[in-house]
Amino acid sequence: MPLEISATNPEHPVLLLALPWHIPLEEWPDEYLVPLPRGISRHVVRYARAGDEVVAVKELAQRPALREYELLRTLDRLGIPAVDPLAVVTGREQPDGSPLEPVLITRHLGGSLPYRSMFETTLRPTTVHRLMDALAVLLVRLHLSGFAWGDCSLSNTLFRRDAGAYAAYLVDAETGELHPRLSDGQREYDIDLARVNIAGEMLDLEASGALHPSIDPIEFGTEIVQRYTDLWTELTRTSVYPAGKHHYMERRIRRLNDLGFDVAEMQISRSPHGDTVTFVPKVVDAGHHQRQLLRLTGMDAEENQARRLLGDLESWMATQEDAADARPEVLAHRWVRDVFRPTVRAVRDRVSTPMDSAELYHQVLEHRWYLSERAQHDIGLDAAADDYVRDVHKTGR
Repeated sequence: MPLEISATNPEHPVLLLALPWHIPLEEWPDEYLVPLPRGISRHVVRYARAGDEVVAVKELAQRPALREYELLRTLDRLGIPAVDPLAVVTGREQPDGSPLEPVLITRHLGGSLPYRSMFETTLRPTTVHRLMDALAVLLVRLHLSGFAWGDCSLSNTLFRRDAGAYAAYLVDAETGELHPRLSDGQREYDIDLARVNIAGEMLDLEASGALHPSIDPIEFGTEIVQRYTDLWTELTRTSVYPAGKHHYMERRIRRLNDLGFDVAEMQISRSPHGDTVTFVPKVVDAGHHQRQLLRLTGMDAEENQARRLLGDLESWMATQEDAADARPEVLAHRWVRDVFRPTVRAVRDRVSTPMDSAELYHQVLEHRWYLSERAQHDIGLDAAADDYVRDVHKTGR
């Protein structure tokens, strides 16, 4: 059977051909390998250099190799934090003609570490909690996408720093299954597996002396279930707010942002009497708001600015009589004409601090938020703009 390399990029087979596929992976010479820390795996895994790239090579049977390759490609398309699949190599043979197992090749995740490497110097409990938070976030994102991991553990996860926090990446999808939607039972089974696996791995760390003495492995395994549950509830619950209490919706968005999630859109429906608003957030990837704001309004803003402006646009849309019938682009144009531009003009002419329109409007919305929280009712945009101008002049900003 001839050697075959199935790759996502036409350039990769050329680079990968230089690797010694006729040698069992466990016996690869050091000249091909890159000395990077590896996690525990049921398969033989090695890091190697292919051209300018460092790749992870995992030996396993052909069917699971191809299946995991496709699952990782799907997770990549869904924007889920996971290792990047590069290729599957089949048809490997030793010089005497005896067959060798196929391999799955993924790109090494730069700056990442397996959990055991992070525990080589005993981590403080606060740092361990941050790692567990990152893993809970990863699990929620997987489940929201309909992916049941089937073997969530610290060993199957890579961690790396992300703007002062930690981000977790799936590194092993061999047992995973993708569904249109997960049932509560499927999610609970996945979480229970995570609890058992993590508690067992913590006990192993405790036995090796690498775990901080204040951490109870069993309690910690249970704690990640609670962290996951809290995050899942915050992301998926439907909230009903009184009309006019738009700062309540903004408070919810802020909580989601603090948890590391963005809100793609708000599914807002008004009651027949117009006295309540139902709000369901959706989770998106970074950069979504910039693209969405540009598409709807033609405005090019930074991501945080765009997120805030879109939130205001969505809330305003919910108050319009024709919200159910009008196209979003039409409503967005009306918002720019009747709300955004008049507010910016009214404020810009009365403050001396130069800033672009998106940032100026963002500042007014921030001021409105604080005023509304303090007053416990929604402060109108005009009143917030007037108070913002007074506040700017008073503080000399």
